[in-house]
Amino acid sequence: MSQPASGAATPALVVDALKAVAGNPPKVRASFAKGCCVRGTYTPSDRAAEITRSLSFTKPSRVLARFSVGGGNPKVPDTNSLVLRGFSFKLGDDEHRSDILVESAPVHFARTLDQMLAFLKARIPGSDGKPDMEKVKAFSAANPETLNQANYIAARRLPASFAATTYWGVHSFPATNAKGETRFIKFKVVPVGGDVTLTEEEAKTKSADFLRDDLERRVAAGDVRFNVMALLDRPGDPTMDVTVRWPDEDNREEMRLGTIVITAFEADEACDASIFNPANLADGIDHPPDEIFTARRAAYTISLAKRR
Repeated sequence: MSQPASGAATPALVVDALKAVAGNPPKVRASFAKGCCVRGTYTPSDRAAEITRSLSFTKPSRVLARFSVGGGNPKVPDTNSLVLRGFSFKLGDDEHRSDILVESAPVHFARTLDQMLAFLKARIPGSDGKPDMEKVKAFSAANPETLNQANYIAARRLPASFAATTYWGVHSFPATNAKGETRFIKFKVVPVGGDVTLTEEEAKTKSADFLRDDLERRVAAGDVRFNVMALLDRPGDPTMDVTVRWPDEDNREEMRLGTIVITAFEADEACDASIFNPANLADGIDHPPDEIFTARRAAYTISLAKRR
């Protein structure tokens, strides 16, 4: 069992630490700072109501979305294989809005807010611009589950496209269907054409912003489609620990809630003017019970205020 990090962490302290790890770039998101804003449509499947009565997921709607690269550095090269890819999207109308945030790994890097703050503090660069690797190693040894995300990323090749990457929700969401039955689900957003990755040699030929260039080509060709899947729970699943996957998660029963088609780029201001707020969930999808989700709800608002 890992040692819990001591200290009273708050969402504000975590936002400050995220910024410090990235070198405190001004007026950008604390995390997933580099990205591009797009729009499209959502069409529900005919079985979505079996999982949730949420009108965000059972009715067609317009979609505002943002693809992004992990970390707080807005100039991170797309060829960096150690950071996540992110996909955030808003479904539904003003009365029934849900904001869903998914990323290219199925687990988070910390189980509690204290652990998340300690993880980040261990990685804040010193006067030489580099983190103290002895600190990082010591923290990782005491908190091995904080390596689960990094190990998942390291075991996979570099994503070749925002539009050809599978994205995961790390939280367990209580979903209530049209009959009033509630169960936990995890979101998994799967590209219709499957995942495409690059070899190390192919990655060397790519520019620092190749993901946007690729996305522009695919959007123009009408070739950006994702199925929004709900992974279905089983008794005993770990719903409070976002550093671990559900047992046998890759072979879970899953249900297609609907399909997102990205149709055009939007000005960045359309995504940057507000936030993709994980607390925005229309009736039928409830807030996950874990500590990290509770903190995220506050952290996104704090981060928005800081970048303004």
